[in-house]
Order: sequence, then C-alpha cells, then structure tokens
Amino acid sequence: MRQRLRARSSRVAVLGRIVLVALLLGVLWYGLMTILLALGAPRGAIDVLSGYRRAYDFLAGLGSESITPRVRLIAGLSGLGAFVVFAFLAFKELPRPYVARRRLDLAEDERGEVTVAPRAIERVAESAAFGNPAVTKAAGRWGGEDLDVDVHVDRARDLPATLRDVQAKVAEALVAHELPAVPVGVTLTGYDNPRQQREIS
Repeated sequence: MRQRLRARSSRVAVLGRIVLVALLLGVLWYGLMTILLALGAPRGAIDVLSGYRRAYDFLAGLGSESITPRVRLIAGLSGLGAFVVFAFLAFKELPRPYVARRRLDLAEDERGEVTVAPRAIERVAESAAFGNPAVTKAAGRWGGEDLDVDVHVDRARDLPATLRDVQAKVAEALVAHELPAVPVGVTLTGYDNPRQQREIS
C-alpha cells in the first residue's frame, strides 16, 4: 500500500482560520450587496446594511489637519502589530505534510494478529547500525515498504565500506528478528573532523 500524507496542524492555526473565515464572510457580504444593487435594490437600504456611505463620508472628510502625530503613532503601531500577527498566523497555516507511518502486519489468524510498531523496527535498525564501531549516531525511518537509516560516523576514512557494512548489519538484524527483508537505504548525515576537534581543544 502506498503511504498517505498527513498534515501537521497547530492550535494557533485555528485563529488563522477564524480570521480567514471572517474575511471571507466580509467579502461574501459585500458581494451580496453588489448583486442587490445590480438587481435594482434601493441604494438607501444598501447603505444602511453595508455602512459603505458612512465609511466613505468619514474617509472623504479627513484632511491634513486630521493626521496628527498621535494618529500617526497609533496607525503605525496598529499596522505593525497587525502585520506581525497576521504574518505569524499565515506562517502557521502553511501545510507541513509528513508520511504517515503504519504498523507492520506479521501474521493473522482466528486468534488475532501480530503487528510490529514502526518505532520497534527503527530501533532494530539503529542497534544494528551501532554494531559498526565507526557509527556514532544512527536514526532509522520505517517507510512501510523500505527502511532508511541515517548515520553519523567518527571519521571520513573508508566511508563506502562503512555504509555497506551498516546496510548489511541492518539487513541481518531484520532477518534475525524475523522481520521481512525490505530494501535498506543508508545515508551519511555527517562525520567528525579531528582537525576541528584539536582546534577547539
């Protein structure tokens, strides 16, 4: 089965959706007022419902004397605050998809089923990767049909041999734990530089 993508959601994102819904309702409301005007509805009634004429008259009556330093300060701070808040809410609304991990089904009969959690498979891979003395960090990722292992080594020498050895050890560990033999991918995430360590010390 193909993996499904899920989207991570944040509690703050709910506020962003509320703002979005309010904006859409406002657009829908004034769009309805425009349609009513096009159909010949009385302008007075539309002005009362939409408040357009009052807002227009207020803005048209503003002059240079109305823009005092205090008004500029309030408008500037309000605009800055609105920008920060809405930018933050928009950032929280960005989708963050991730692959939905699923359990591995090993056996099933009339008495029940045997399944393995993804983290258990990843722990097997990580423990096997540490069987190579050059590996200092390891992180497994079960994808449902394959297994990826990210490793960090303590030296840059013999990298191809180290990666092949880690791949072989992980494959052997899967067989030893009676898990299906799936493709194993090993990715190098970094290595320690002895020269930098000497400089720091």
